[in-house]
Amino acid sequence: MEEHGAETNRGDTDTDTDRPDTNRADACRAVVVGAGIGGLTAAVALHRRGWRVTVLERAADLTPVGAGIGLAPNAQRALDVVGLGDRVRALAAWQGDGGMRTPGGRWLVRTDARAAAARFGGPLVLLHRATLVEILTSALPDGTVRTGTTAAVADPGDDRRPARVTARSDRGETEWEAELVLAADGIHSTTRRALFPGHPGPRYSGRTSWRVVVPAPRRPFAPHETWGAGRLWGTQPLKDGRVYAYAMATAPEGARAPDDEKAELLRLFGDWHHPVPEVLAAVGPDRVLRHDVHHLITPLPAHHRGRVALLGDAAHAMTPSLGQGGNQAIEDAVVLAHHVGAGDGFAPSRALAAYTADRLPRTTAVVRKSARTGALTMLSARPAVALRSALVGAASRLGPGFLLRGFDGIADWRPPGGPGRPA
Repeated sequence: MEEHGAETNRGDTDTDTDRPDTNRADACRAVVVGAGIGGLTAAVALHRRGWRVTVLERAADLTPVGAGIGLAPNAQRALDVVGLGDRVRALAAWQGDGGMRTPGGRWLVRTDARAAAARFGGPLVLLHRATLVEILTSALPDGTVRTGTTAAVADPGDDRRPARVTARSDRGETEWEAELVLAADGIHSTTRRALFPGHPGPRYSGRTSWRVVVPAPRRPFAPHETWGAGRLWGTQPLKDGRVYAYAMATAPEGARAPDDEKAELLRLFGDWHHPVPEVLAAVGPDRVLRHDVHHLITPLPAHHRGRVALLGDAAHAMTPSLGQGGNQAIEDAVVLAHHVGAGDGFAPSRALAAYTADRLPRTTAVVRKSARTGALTMLSARPAVALRSALVGAASRLGPGFLLRGFDGIADWRPPGGPGRPA
């Protein structure tokens, strides 16, 4: 196989001497299209099972597009399977109280980090996406990730023939044959369109989002998510002393601020409670990320075809209302590796059908629940907003776990094949 494309080389920090030798000539080949969170996790999981893995990423480098990501206990247990869960848990920064507020600052629901950890078996960890990418790539051998390379599935293959992937870089075009192809190429996945041309694809949710990372405000604050009329704001601490803030509002698809996105945030949120004004004062206009929110509200008929499996946003893009997009991609990766095994006697139709059977019902349910939650947060009529606040406040008085109950069945998930966290 000829070398092509710019490469991102990382040292392999794994010291497990019992791990299969991925340099064997007879080791099964897996090609991962896309070096996002799901693609990299899948690469690590397959590498640990003895597969020869190559990740093809079209971007020139692995600098993530985005800011923060929240990893709930379900994703942490999935990362335990690949030996990285405790590295993530060490980055937990939320301590003490937190909850939901109104724009004026009144608390609707209060909870605390200990209650969340007790209910779901671990903390919620907020970290920068770049940190998570570094953790994942550090567990891969040098040369695994090839950047500056676009890839397309030329043939999905079947039980009798391998899949074929065409890769293009500034060094020309190369064709890869692989026993397994993982399409982690995002919400606008070209692989998904090729495998399921009749599917309607992602739909605009009616909402746009903003994200920023800034130094921590001088005055302390409790982590919070604040619901207004057709608007939402959240401020969460990071382990390195910065804060991750996110916002959402109803807007026409493709709309942009007439001046800049910081000015738009000031118009929408500038008079909200502390620390929102201080966070906005600390961010430069060119440091605000804005993206319209699309989701795959219509589920795919399957998460695979032939020897190709879809994972992450390519398979089940969802709104960020539950913070589960990246978490579900990490789940996908370890469940897929569980079903394909070490490659010995790999039968694509059986293994990938089991992957679809595991993941399609779960991710469809999470996509739909996220959409319902998003609709609730984006209520804009004044009577509806007042009723929402009254009902949420009344329900919270029934017990401190009200805010957490929405994650039952999601954050308490455990990976297949045994306990998530090694002894």
